[in-house]
Amino acid sequence: MRRRASLVLLALAVFFAALSPLLRWYAFPRLVKIPPGQYQEMVLEAKPATLLDYGTLQAEEVEKVTIVQTLKGNVEESERIERSVGRDVVVWDCLSYIEGPDGAMVSQIPERYVFDAHSQAPVHATGESVDGEAVRREGIEFKWPFLTEKRDYEYFDAQTRTSAPIHYKGTRTFRGLEVYYFEQTIPWTKVPYPKKMPIPGIDATTLEQQTGTTRWYTTKRMFWVEPVTGAPVNGEEIHQEELRGGTLLGGRDKVTAFAGHVKMRPDYVDHTVELVASQRRLVLLMTSHLPWGFLTLGGALLTLALVLEARSRRVSV
Repeated sequence: MRRRASLVLLALAVFFAALSPLLRWYAFPRLVKIPPGQYQEMVLEAKPATLLDYGTLQAEEVEKVTIVQTLKGNVEESERIERSVGRDVVVWDCLSYIEGPDGAMVSQIPERYVFDAHSQAPVHATGESVDGEAVRREGIEFKWPFLTEKRDYEYFDAQTRTSAPIHYKGTRTFRGLEVYYFEQTIPWTKVPYPKKMPIPGIDATTLEQQTGTTRWYTTKRMFWVEPVTGAPVNGEEIHQEELRGGTLLGGRDKVTAFAGHVKMRPDYVDHTVELVASQRRLVLLMTSHLPWGFLTLGGALLTLALVLEARSRRVSV
């Protein structure tokens, strides 16, 4: 009986020892993914801010500027693209809606972001765009990969339509979570006008051609990223925009269109931290707790099997 029990324990030990790496390296990439139908809203504020009055074309200091960012999963489009690329894909229809202190629209920029559901690597497909303009993203946007590493990443900037390194700057503690802090600085760059802007009597899509006035932008982008989930729990930007030259400015060289330190609204930070903390436990279950638990259980069962086998041999002798 002891020999039979030791064989059963040995089989179980092998099973759990084999299950440990399978769970981490096979099941984890296939089961832990961004859901295709996810919906997320984020509100950011610059308080105070400098904002251009497009009626008078004078820059004014205002109490606040609000940016509402929405990410909406497009399930129909993700299924269409999955059939052509043969892997799980997420399509986010995104919108950045900027409004002044009176609630009136300043600008809005839609995006379509297509990416791998597990790795967050961009997937190039028809419809990938910023403000209706086709783009080919390189690197990440909005979210880091699961199990984020302590290194620099390529991060896509929607204003310039280009990617640039976002630098790992160290490990910090934020609201009780260990996070990785990243920074990216985009130098002054000429960028297109948003297609929707409150400019009386002027079509924003042809504004530069009509007036010769160009739009320039720079920002310092900061993210606090929870590394297990790859989800930012806080984000800030020190953001500046200018209009330069041309007939629109009435002889002036440049005027500030927007300047401010943009931060996530505190209630959205609280909600994000709570959500990420719960998701973190699920990812750790797949990547650490269960694999190591199964490996430890396999070792214990192997030890018990060997002990029973040794005892059964002594009894036989």
